Amino acid sequence: MTSFCVAKAPVVKTLEIGAKAPEFTLTGVDDKQHSLADYKDSKYLVMIFTCNHCPDARAAWGRINDFAKNYADKGVQVVAVSSNSPVALSLWENGYSVFGDSFPEMKLESAERKLVFPYLYDGDTQEVGLAYGAKSTPHAFIFGPERNLLYQGRYDNGHRNPGPASDNTVRDNIDMLLAGKEIVKKKTKSSGCSTKWAYKQEWVVKAQKAWDALPVTVDPLTPELHKSLLENKTKRVRVITVWNTDSDLNKANFPKLIDTYRRYQRRPFELISIGVDANNDVAAVQKFLTEQQLPLSPETVKHVGKDRKTNNFYLNSDDLKVRSDTIPFTTVIAPGGEIIHRQQGDLDVVELRRAIVKGIEGIKK
Repeated sequence: MTSFCVAKAPVVKTLEIGAKAPEFTLTGVDDKQHSLADYKDSKYLVMIFTCNHCPDARAAWGRINDFAKNYADKGVQVVAVSSNSPVALSLWENGYSVFGDSFPEMKLESAERKLVFPYLYDGDTQEVGLAYGAKSTPHAFIFGPERNLLYQGRYDNGHRNPGPASDNTVRDNIDMLLAGKEIVKKKTKSSGCSTKWAYKQEWVVKAQKAWDALPVTVDPLTPELHKSLLENKTKRVRVITVWNTDSDLNKANFPKLIDTYRRYQRRPFELISIGVDANNDVAAVQKFLTEQQLPLSPETVKHVGKDRKTNNFYLNSDDLKVRSDTIPFTTVIAPGGEIIHRQQGDLDVVELRRAIVKGIEGIKK
Protein backbone atom coordinates (compact mmCIF):
# COMPACT_ATOMS: atom_id res chain seq x y z
CA MET A 1 0.00 0.00 0.00
CA THR A 2 1.10 3.53 -0.64
CA SER A 3 1.27 6.08 2.12
CA PHE A 4 -1.99 7.94 2.64
CA CYS A 5 -1.84 11.49 3.90
CA VAL A 6 -4.69 13.97 3.76
CA ALA A 7 -4.56 17.69 4.42
CA LYS A 8 -8.30 18.13 4.14
CA ALA A 9 -11.41 16.04 4.56
CA PRO A 10 -11.40 13.15 2.07
CA VAL A 11 -14.33 12.43 -0.19
CA VAL A 12 -15.73 9.26 1.36
CA LYS A 13 -17.85 7.22 -1.04
CA THR A 14 -19.35 4.07 0.40
CA LEU A 15 -19.27 0.96 -1.78
CA GLU A 16 -22.33 0.42 -3.92
CA ILE A 17 -24.35 -2.76 -3.55
CA GLY A 18 -22.90 -5.38 -5.86
CA ALA A 19 -19.38 -3.95 -5.76
CA LYS A 20 -16.42 -6.26 -5.17
CA ALA A 21 -14.73 -6.18 -1.78
CA PRO A 22 -11.52 -4.14 -2.09
CA GLU A 23 -8.31 -6.05 -1.43
CA PHE A 24 -6.44 -5.33 1.77
CA THR A 25 -3.49 -6.45 3.83
CA LEU A 26 -3.56 -5.23 7.42
CA THR A 27 -1.87 -6.09 10.71
CA GLY A 28 -4.08 -7.67 13.31
CA VAL A 29 -3.90 -7.55 17.09
CA ASP A 30 -2.22 -10.96 16.80
CA ASP A 31 0.67 -9.16 14.98
CA LYS A 32 -0.03 -11.22 11.86
CA GLN A 33 -0.85 -9.94 8.39
CA HIS A 34 -4.45 -10.46 7.30
CA SER A 35 -5.66 -10.25 3.69
CA LEU A 36 -9.01 -10.61 1.97
CA ALA A 37 -7.89 -13.94 0.48
CA ASP A 38 -7.39 -15.38 3.97
CA TYR A 39 -11.16 -15.67 4.32
CA LYS A 40 -11.91 -17.20 0.91
CA ASP A 41 -13.25 -20.39 2.49
CA SER A 42 -16.05 -18.56 4.32
CA LYS A 43 -19.34 -18.27 2.46
CA TYR A 44 -20.14 -14.83 3.88
CA LEU A 45 -17.74 -12.15 5.04
CA VAL A 46 -18.94 -9.52 7.51
CA MET A 47 -16.55 -6.54 7.62
CA ILE A 48 -17.20 -4.19 10.52
CA PHE A 49 -15.35 -0.88 10.73
CA THR A 50 -15.25 0.03 14.39
CA CYS A 51 -12.94 1.29 17.13
CA ASN A 52 -12.18 1.34 20.85
CA HIS A 53 -13.35 4.78 21.93
CA CYS A 54 -16.83 5.28 20.45
CA PRO A 55 -19.67 4.53 22.91
CA ASP A 56 -21.79 2.98 20.15
CA ALA A 57 -18.89 0.78 19.06
CA ARG A 58 -18.13 -0.18 22.67
CA ALA A 59 -21.74 -1.14 23.30
CA ALA A 60 -21.78 -3.38 20.22
CA TRP A 61 -18.66 -5.42 21.02
CA GLY A 62 -20.48 -8.06 23.03
CA ARG A 63 -23.22 -8.51 20.46
CA ILE A 64 -20.69 -8.76 17.63
CA ASN A 65 -18.61 -11.28 19.56
CA ASP A 66 -21.66 -13.46 20.26
CA PHE A 67 -22.66 -13.27 16.60
CA ALA A 68 -19.17 -14.30 15.48
CA LYS A 69 -19.19 -17.27 17.87
CA ASN A 70 -22.67 -18.45 16.89
CA TYR A 71 -22.23 -18.16 13.13
CA ALA A 72 -18.63 -19.33 12.66
CA ASP A 73 -19.75 -22.89 11.88
CA LYS A 74 -22.35 -21.59 9.42
CA GLY A 75 -19.75 -20.23 7.03
CA VAL A 76 -19.77 -16.65 8.32
CA GLN A 77 -16.49 -14.82 9.00
CA VAL A 78 -16.44 -11.59 10.99
CA VAL A 79 -13.52 -9.20 10.55
CA ALA A 80 -13.25 -5.92 12.47
CA VAL A 81 -11.15 -3.01 11.22
CA SER A 82 -10.22 0.21 12.96
CA SER A 83 -9.52 2.93 10.42
CA ASN A 84 -9.43 5.73 12.98
CA SER A 85 -6.25 7.79 13.07
CA PRO A 86 -5.15 7.88 16.73
CA VAL A 87 -3.57 11.32 16.27
CA ALA A 88 -6.87 12.69 14.93
CA LEU A 89 -8.80 11.65 18.02
CA SER A 90 -9.39 14.51 20.47
CA LEU A 91 -8.75 13.54 24.08
CA TRP A 92 -12.30 14.34 25.17
CA GLU A 93 -13.61 11.88 22.58
CA ASN A 94 -12.17 9.14 24.81
CA GLY A 95 -14.61 10.11 27.55
CA TYR A 96 -16.62 6.87 27.36
CA SER A 97 -13.75 4.42 27.11
CA VAL A 98 -10.77 2.99 28.93
CA PHE A 99 -8.72 2.59 25.76
CA GLY A 100 -8.03 4.93 22.87
CA ASP A 101 -7.65 3.94 19.22
CA SER A 102 -3.92 3.24 19.02
CA PHE A 103 -2.76 -0.18 17.86
CA PRO A 104 -1.32 -1.17 21.28
CA GLU A 105 -4.66 -0.24 22.87
CA MET A 106 -6.52 -2.31 20.26
CA LYS A 107 -4.57 -5.31 21.55
CA LEU A 108 -5.65 -4.54 25.10
CA GLU A 109 -9.28 -4.07 24.07
CA SER A 110 -9.30 -7.35 22.13
CA ALA A 111 -7.71 -9.28 25.00
CA GLU A 112 -10.05 -7.80 27.61
CA ARG A 113 -13.17 -8.58 25.58
CA LYS A 114 -11.85 -11.97 24.42
CA LEU A 115 -12.70 -11.20 20.81
CA VAL A 116 -12.98 -14.35 18.69
CA PHE A 117 -12.49 -12.61 15.34
CA PRO A 118 -9.63 -10.66 13.73
CA TYR A 119 -9.28 -7.01 14.74
CA LEU A 120 -7.16 -5.17 12.17
CA TYR A 121 -5.42 -1.79 12.24
CA ASP A 122 -5.81 0.69 9.38
CA GLY A 123 -5.17 3.90 11.34
CA ASP A 124 -1.83 4.89 9.82
CA THR A 125 -2.84 4.99 6.15
CA GLN A 126 -6.65 4.69 6.38
CA GLU A 127 -6.61 3.29 2.85
CA VAL A 128 -8.93 0.40 3.62
CA GLY A 129 -11.50 2.52 5.41
CA LEU A 130 -11.51 4.92 2.47
CA ALA A 131 -11.73 2.11 -0.08
CA TYR A 132 -14.81 0.66 1.62
CA GLY A 133 -16.25 4.07 2.45
CA ALA A 134 -16.54 3.51 6.19
CA LYS A 135 -18.28 6.57 7.57
CA SER A 136 -18.86 5.72 11.20
CA THR A 137 -18.11 3.30 13.99
CA PRO A 138 -19.54 0.78 13.67
CA HIS A 139 -20.22 0.50 9.92
CA ALA A 140 -21.00 -3.02 8.70
CA PHE A 141 -20.59 -4.62 5.25
CA ILE A 142 -21.83 -8.08 4.23
CA PHE A 143 -20.16 -9.75 1.25
CA GLY A 144 -21.40 -12.90 -0.49
CA PRO A 145 -19.53 -15.97 -1.76
CA GLU A 146 -18.13 -14.05 -4.74
CA ARG A 147 -17.32 -11.17 -2.40
CA ASN A 148 -19.91 -8.88 -3.89
CA LEU A 149 -21.46 -6.40 -1.48
CA LEU A 150 -24.90 -7.52 -0.35
CA TYR A 151 -25.53 -5.06 2.49
CA GLN A 152 -23.97 -2.01 4.10
CA GLY A 153 -25.05 0.17 7.02
CA ARG A 154 -25.66 -0.22 10.74
CA TYR A 155 -24.74 -3.37 12.62
CA ASP A 156 -27.94 -3.18 14.69
CA ASN A 157 -30.01 -0.53 16.47
CA GLY A 158 -28.37 -1.01 19.86
CA HIS A 159 -26.64 2.38 19.79
CA ARG A 160 -25.05 3.01 23.22
CA ASN A 161 -26.94 0.27 25.03
CA PRO A 162 -24.65 -2.73 25.67
CA GLY A 163 -27.65 -5.00 26.16
CA PRO A 164 -29.62 -6.83 23.46
CA ALA A 165 -30.71 -4.84 20.41
CA SER A 166 -34.34 -4.84 19.26
CA ASP A 167 -33.35 -4.90 15.59
CA ASN A 168 -30.37 -7.17 14.87
CA THR A 169 -29.88 -5.98 11.32
CA VAL A 170 -26.71 -7.86 10.33
CA ARG A 171 -27.72 -11.07 12.08
CA ASP A 172 -31.19 -10.99 10.51
CA ASN A 173 -29.73 -10.35 7.06
CA ILE A 174 -27.33 -13.26 7.43
CA ASP A 175 -30.24 -15.48 8.49
CA MET A 176 -32.06 -14.49 5.29
CA LEU A 177 -29.04 -15.35 3.19
CA LEU A 178 -28.50 -18.69 4.92
CA ALA A 179 -32.16 -19.50 4.27
CA GLY A 180 -31.61 -18.82 0.56
CA LYS A 181 -33.47 -15.53 0.60
CA GLU A 182 -32.39 -12.15 -0.70
CA ILE A 183 -31.79 -9.27 1.69
CA VAL A 184 -34.79 -6.96 1.52
CA LYS A 185 -33.20 -3.75 2.79
CA LYS A 186 -29.72 -3.65 1.37
CA LYS A 187 -28.72 -0.27 2.75
CA THR A 188 -29.28 1.45 6.09
CA LYS A 189 -27.71 4.48 7.68
CA SER A 190 -24.78 3.57 9.88
CA SER A 191 -24.70 5.22 13.28
CA GLY A 192 -22.10 5.98 15.90
CA CYS A 193 -19.04 8.22 15.91
CA SER A 194 -17.64 9.57 12.68
CA THR A 195 -14.48 8.01 11.28
CA LYS A 196 -11.47 9.94 12.55
CA TRP A 197 -9.78 10.85 9.28
CA ALA A 198 -6.23 12.18 9.50
CA TYR A 199 -7.16 15.77 8.68
CA LYS A 200 -8.86 16.01 12.08
CA GLN A 201 -5.41 16.13 13.62
CA GLU A 202 -5.65 19.87 13.02
CA TRP A 203 -8.47 19.97 15.57
CA VAL A 204 -6.27 18.13 18.08
CA VAL A 205 -3.45 20.63 17.59
CA LYS A 206 -5.87 23.53 18.00
CA ALA A 207 -7.25 22.00 21.20
CA GLN A 208 -3.74 21.57 22.57
CA LYS A 209 -2.93 25.22 21.96
CA ALA A 210 -6.13 26.26 23.70
CA TRP A 211 -5.27 24.04 26.68
CA ASP A 212 -1.74 25.43 26.89
CA ALA A 213 -3.15 28.96 27.06
CA LEU A 214 -5.33 28.26 30.13
CA PRO A 215 -4.14 29.74 33.44
CA VAL A 216 -2.86 27.44 36.19
CA THR A 217 -3.81 28.56 39.68
CA VAL A 218 -3.32 27.20 43.19
CA ASP A 219 -5.32 27.95 46.35
CA PRO A 220 -4.82 26.97 49.98
CA LEU A 221 -6.74 23.89 51.14
CA THR A 222 -8.79 24.69 54.22
CA PRO A 223 -10.05 21.90 56.51
CA GLU A 224 -13.61 22.76 55.53
CA LEU A 225 -12.86 22.52 51.83
CA HIS A 226 -10.89 19.31 52.32
CA LYS A 227 -13.88 17.73 54.07
CA SER A 228 -16.20 18.93 51.33
CA LEU A 229 -14.00 17.48 48.60
CA LEU A 230 -13.93 14.09 50.31
CA GLU A 231 -17.67 14.06 50.91
CA ASN A 232 -18.25 14.75 47.19
CA LYS A 233 -21.83 15.92 47.41
CA THR A 234 -21.93 16.33 43.65
CA LYS A 235 -23.20 14.17 40.82
CA ARG A 236 -19.67 13.73 39.47
CA VAL A 237 -16.91 11.21 39.93
CA ARG A 238 -14.02 12.96 41.63
CA VAL A 239 -10.37 11.99 41.47
CA ILE A 240 -8.18 13.45 44.21
CA THR A 241 -4.43 13.12 43.87
CA VAL A 242 -2.18 14.06 46.80
CA TRP A 243 1.45 14.64 45.90
CA ASN A 244 4.58 16.26 47.27
CA THR A 245 7.22 18.30 45.53
CA ASP A 246 9.99 15.92 46.64
CA SER A 247 8.61 12.84 44.90
CA ASP A 248 10.43 11.58 41.83
CA LEU A 249 7.16 10.03 40.65
CA ASN A 250 5.55 13.38 39.89
CA LYS A 251 7.00 13.70 36.40
CA ALA A 252 5.75 10.21 35.56
CA ASN A 253 2.33 10.49 37.20
CA PHE A 254 1.16 13.96 36.20
CA PRO A 255 1.10 13.50 32.42
CA LYS A 256 -1.11 10.46 33.03
CA LEU A 257 -3.36 12.44 35.36
CA ILE A 258 -3.68 15.37 32.96
CA ASP A 259 -4.37 13.06 30.04
CA THR A 260 -7.07 11.39 32.14
CA TYR A 261 -8.59 14.71 33.14
CA ARG A 262 -8.79 15.85 29.53
CA ARG A 263 -10.31 12.54 28.42
CA TYR A 264 -13.23 12.71 30.84
CA GLN A 265 -13.61 16.49 31.24
CA ARG A 266 -16.92 16.52 29.34
CA ARG A 267 -18.37 13.73 31.45
CA PRO A 268 -19.55 14.03 35.08
CA PHE A 269 -15.96 14.04 36.30
CA GLU A 270 -13.32 16.26 37.85
CA LEU A 271 -9.70 16.05 38.99
CA ILE A 272 -8.44 17.63 42.20
CA SER A 273 -4.72 18.09 42.88
CA ILE A 274 -3.42 18.62 46.41
CA GLY A 275 0.28 19.51 46.59
CA VAL A 276 2.49 19.38 49.68
CA ASP A 277 5.92 20.88 50.13
CA ALA A 278 8.06 20.00 53.17
CA ASN A 279 9.09 23.65 53.55
CA ASN A 280 5.58 24.92 52.86
CA ASP A 281 6.87 26.55 49.70
CA VAL A 282 3.70 27.35 47.79
CA ALA A 283 5.76 28.65 44.89
CA ALA A 284 7.24 25.18 44.41
CA VAL A 285 3.77 23.70 44.09
CA GLN A 286 2.72 26.41 41.65
CA LYS A 287 5.90 26.04 39.60
CA PHE A 288 5.49 22.31 39.09
CA LEU A 289 1.80 22.50 38.19
CA THR A 290 2.51 25.32 35.74
CA GLU A 291 5.29 23.30 34.11
CA GLN A 292 2.93 20.35 33.79
CA GLN A 293 0.07 22.63 32.65
CA LEU A 294 -2.81 21.54 34.87
CA PRO A 295 -5.47 24.27 34.63
CA LEU A 296 -9.15 24.16 35.50
CA SER A 297 -10.85 22.93 32.35
CA PRO A 298 -13.55 25.23 30.93
CA GLU A 299 -15.76 22.13 30.94
CA THR A 300 -15.28 21.84 34.71
CA VAL A 301 -16.01 25.53 35.18
CA LYS A 302 -19.51 24.88 33.82
CA HIS A 303 -20.15 22.56 36.76
CA VAL A 304 -18.42 24.25 39.68
CA GLY A 305 -19.55 27.76 38.72
CA LYS A 306 -18.59 30.34 41.30
CA ASP A 307 -17.98 27.76 44.03
CA ARG A 308 -14.38 27.17 43.05
CA LYS A 309 -11.82 28.88 40.85
CA THR A 310 -9.21 26.14 40.72
CA ASN A 311 -8.71 22.40 40.91
CA ASN A 312 -5.22 22.77 42.42
CA PHE A 313 -4.61 23.22 46.13
CA TYR A 314 -1.66 23.21 48.50
CA LEU A 315 -1.72 21.75 51.98
CA ASN A 316 0.43 23.09 54.77
CA SER A 317 2.70 20.22 55.83
CA ASP A 318 1.92 20.91 59.50
CA ASP A 319 -1.73 20.09 58.76
CA LEU A 320 -0.96 16.81 57.00
CA LYS A 321 -2.85 13.98 58.66
CA VAL A 322 -1.16 11.14 56.78
CA ARG A 323 2.44 9.98 56.86
CA SER A 324 4.52 11.58 54.15
CA ASP A 325 5.75 8.18 52.96
CA THR A 326 2.24 7.35 51.75
CA ILE A 327 2.39 10.20 49.22
CA PRO A 328 1.75 10.29 46.31
CA PHE A 329 -1.64 8.63 46.29
CA THR A 330 -4.70 8.96 44.08
CA THR A 331 -8.29 8.25 45.09
CA VAL A 332 -11.44 7.91 42.99
CA ILE A 333 -14.54 9.06 44.88
CA ALA A 334 -18.08 8.39 43.68
CA PRO A 335 -20.94 10.83 44.31
CA GLY A 336 -21.78 10.62 48.00
CA GLY A 337 -18.20 10.09 49.15
CA GLU A 338 -17.68 6.36 48.50
CA ILE A 339 -14.06 5.55 47.66
CA ILE A 340 -14.21 3.22 44.67
CA HIS A 341 -10.52 3.07 43.82
CA ARG A 342 -7.19 3.97 45.37
CA GLN A 343 -3.60 3.86 44.16
CA GLN A 344 -0.33 4.71 45.84
CA GLY A 345 2.98 5.48 44.16
CA ASP A 346 3.43 4.84 40.45
CA LEU A 347 0.10 5.40 38.71
CA ASP A 348 -1.52 2.58 36.74
CA VAL A 349 -3.46 4.76 34.35
CA VAL A 350 -5.48 1.93 32.79
CA GLU A 351 -6.81 0.88 36.19
CA LEU A 352 -7.52 4.52 37.00
CA ARG A 353 -9.50 4.99 33.79
CA ARG A 354 -11.33 1.73 34.41
CA ALA A 355 -12.46 2.94 37.84
CA ILE A 356 -13.53 6.32 36.43
CA VAL A 357 -15.59 4.80 33.60
CA LYS A 358 -17.22 2.36 36.03
CA GLY A 359 -17.96 5.20 38.41
CA ILE A 360 -19.48 7.40 35.72
CA GLU A 361 -21.58 4.55 34.38
CA GLY A 362 -22.82 3.92 37.91
CA ILE A 363 -24.20 7.42 38.34
CA LYS A 364 -27.99 7.38 38.34
CA LYS A 365 -29.43 9.55 35.60
